[in-house]
Amino acid sequence: MSLPVEKASELKQIVRNQLTQMNIHERIRGILSESFRDELGRSSQGLSEADLVKALQRRGIVDDVMKELSFLTVPDKEATSSSKPATHFVDKEPRELKKTNIDPTRRNLYLQVLGGRAFLEHLQEPQPLPGQVCSTFKLYLHFRNQRFHSKPVPCACEPDLQDGFLLEVHKDSLGTESKVPVGILNLKLEIYPHLIQPLSQEVVDTQLTLERQKSAEKERLYLIYAKQWWREYLQIRPSHNTRLVKIFAQDENGINRPVCSYIKPLRAGRLLDTPRQAARFVNVLGYERATTVGGGSKQEQWCTLLSFLCKGKGDCEDHATLLCSLLLGFGLDAYVCVGTKARRVPHTWVMTYGTSGNVVFWESLTGCRYVHQPVNPDDPPLVEQPKRAYPYCSIGCLFNHQSFYANCQPSDTVELCHFDLNDESKWKPMSTEAIRSVCAPGSSISLPPFPPLCAPTIDAAVASNEIELALRGLISEHRKDLGLNTVWDDNLSYLLSPALAAYEIERTTGVSAGNEEFQDAIKRAVPDGHTFKGFPIHFVHRNPRRAFATCLRSPFCEEIICCRGDQVRLAVRVRVYPYPESACAVWIMFACKYRSVL
Repeated sequence: MSLPVEKASELKQIVRNQLTQMNIHERIRGILSESFRDELGRSSQGLSEADLVKALQRRGIVDDVMKELSFLTVPDKEATSSSKPATHFVDKEPRELKKTNIDPTRRNLYLQVLGGRAFLEHLQEPQPLPGQVCSTFKLYLHFRNQRFHSKPVPCACEPDLQDGFLLEVHKDSLGTESKVPVGILNLKLEIYPHLIQPLSQEVVDTQLTLERQKSAEKERLYLIYAKQWWREYLQIRPSHNTRLVKIFAQDENGINRPVCSYIKPLRAGRLLDTPRQAARFVNVLGYERATTVGGGSKQEQWCTLLSFLCKGKGDCEDHATLLCSLLLGFGLDAYVCVGTKARRVPHTWVMTYGTSGNVVFWESLTGCRYVHQPVNPDDPPLVEQPKRAYPYCSIGCLFNHQSFYANCQPSDTVELCHFDLNDESKWKPMSTEAIRSVCAPGSSISLPPFPPLCAPTIDAAVASNEIELALRGLISEHRKDLGLNTVWDDNLSYLLSPALAAYEIERTTGVSAGNEEFQDAIKRAVPDGHTFKGFPIHFVHRNPRRAFATCLRSPFCEEIICCRGDQVRLAVRVRVYPYPESACAVWIMFACKYRSVL
């Protein structure tokens, strides 16, 4: 394989730099001089090149050089043509770089985290007692399509974050700035291979200033357009002022961004196979309302995708924007809807618009789907109207990564609305060019790029077994406190597995399957004169004590766990279903069988 002339020159320069750092020439001179005098015993005129190389090999100089230059190994054709980034985690010591597979044809940035300070929220954090579980910090990084995280360290005002990350540099890389510092990290950045002709600080500063000015001008023009658009919208009907038309939203860094920028078609590769599976994945991510300081109404904060995925939980807006991005990635015409649900509580959900005009609502917090059938208020009273199956009351606007529509129909009640988005008498659109100017990739340096989804790291079988064993212990202890013996039926526990699998399939696909086989197996396993009781429950966490406490609050589950009678046999089965980002659906089924006594 041959390299281009410029790459060959770069490699030669890298080799020269590395040999100079090793002081290799002086070492070679010393070894050869000693070899001539003590071992070879003859003049240099009688030595061949092979003799000189053998002398260097015997002294180990060749091996030392090859070890130091091991990262210069040219990859094979298949590896060179691959689009996979050369990203590798490296230890905190720079000398460990030689253990990574650095491609010399790509520019890399080595980022070292050298500790932290001024994490003021943990200024008064007490030292954990020996054996006590403490809270930890974990640093998450996203650079282009590369994601990393550090090793967890105990929370402290000055956390001992000591890690290194090798990032592949792209020419069109984007960055973002946070306006809400939570602490200070000490960083060290190094470029590998080193630049032959580094850019001057003046050139770098000038380029950054130009990019910021260009981005700020785009955002200023969009703001002017949005204000004018909003004035026109209010002129249609004064009551539009009370509708939930959300044009900007504040992210976790305190930056006001167009809502369209929170969405981008997101492809999950082979991690998710169907849109409904994507809805299930978003559903199992945790729900957490944004925290507030003091009283008042709900604090609204829309998280960027990286922040949402790293936390593994977020508000309804975070779930809706992620689901919409995934549905767009699957080729659907998807939008985020902003409106209200019961009691006029603000809410967001997702809508897909089919090629035949059918409208489907997707609730991102539950994974449920609802087909929208509008009600015609002009129909005679005897005409049967469709019943509302969804929990949504009103809708103010809907949008995706390149479109924004405000509801300008006489009523914003969902069941009365029609969703022909091409009808400007019903939906007032924003200019797609204006949206693209600030929301398209690369349009603004303040927009962080979307990270790729990570495959789950949870071993489903191991996690299921661990939770099941822990629950068995908790049940046995609970029954012992009640003065009851506990006898487990392993066969009955195993027979519960098909039911749990059927529950997850139904949540993912909407299709119920396998119930007949499960019922038949249970009937065969329960003798005549015996009673069987089962209680399934679903969680999105893997904490057995927390799950057990929740189950005891159910009277029916408590009746099974505390079952009394003749020949009582207990069973419990756990199935963990991992999803991307190590989110998981956990199904637990408690059961018992006993002989009925009249």
